[in-house]
Amino acid sequence: MCRWLAYSGTPLLLDTILYRPAHSLIDQSLHSRMGVETTNGDGFGVGWYSQEAIETPALLKDIGPAWNNRNLRELADHVRSPLFFAHIRASTGTAVQQTNCHPFRHGRWMWMHNGAIADFHLVRRDLSLLVDPRLYSDIEGTTDSEMMFYLAVTFGLDEDPPGAVARMVGVVERSGHDHGVEFPVQMTIAVTDGERLWAFRYSSQGASRSLFYSTRVDTLRELHPDLAFLREVSDETRLIVSEPLGDLPGAWNAVPESTYGVVHAGVDELHRFVPEPA
Repeated sequence: MCRWLAYSGTPLLLDTILYRPAHSLIDQSLHSRMGVETTNGDGFGVGWYSQEAIETPALLKDIGPAWNNRNLRELADHVRSPLFFAHIRASTGTAVQQTNCHPFRHGRWMWMHNGAIADFHLVRRDLSLLVDPRLYSDIEGTTDSEMMFYLAVTFGLDEDPPGAVARMVGVVERSGHDHGVEFPVQMTIAVTDGERLWAFRYSSQGASRSLFYSTRVDTLRELHPDLAFLREVSDETRLIVSEPLGDLPGAWNAVPESTYGVVHAGVDELHRFVPEPA
């Protein structure tokens, strides 16, 4: 499957998060500790918002592995952003091509996913017919991840992101069960509109892939007063990751099973995630 990270907070060079940590996402592309596969080399993608053009995120995607991509290395040293996504892909069966690399974008929205719709080939047609016809031509790739995104957009992502994702999961589970699939959904998902960030951890089996969020910066400063990085970022800074970027004591917290979180100005939130029956 895949590994991803989402960053929100003080504007930073992408290099600070992508390359510098001891167990950075680049390191995970070769040496994942918690993923289904150790190597995630079936493409990568980075999406970010600039402070000048927050309405539309920029994307960089490539089908090669992240660990030796010179363009990504160059970009990371020069792009600064207050909110960015990064994703390394291990295909679950769909083609290795740029249009299948995450993050996916629609208007101001970005979306990325780790997991799978089980037996996607059985339910693809049913799910395709549920996408708003006005959106269908925007689907560029062949992945279950992008299908989930456009179903969520169809079901009201603009107005109610948690509700839209719950309705999306509801219809995927219904369709899977109709085709005899016992556990249709496995997912950790990050989605953002450039201001707020939502992260979801859920699986039909109740055994979801790993997901972690960083401890509040003010708490980490008390635990580790000598770390210069913590003095450079605001209290609003937060990371959500498939697996921890290092072994700093007290820095990482597991997202509970069947939970979603909201990162926004003020106190972040954790809520129970329950699919809405279709």
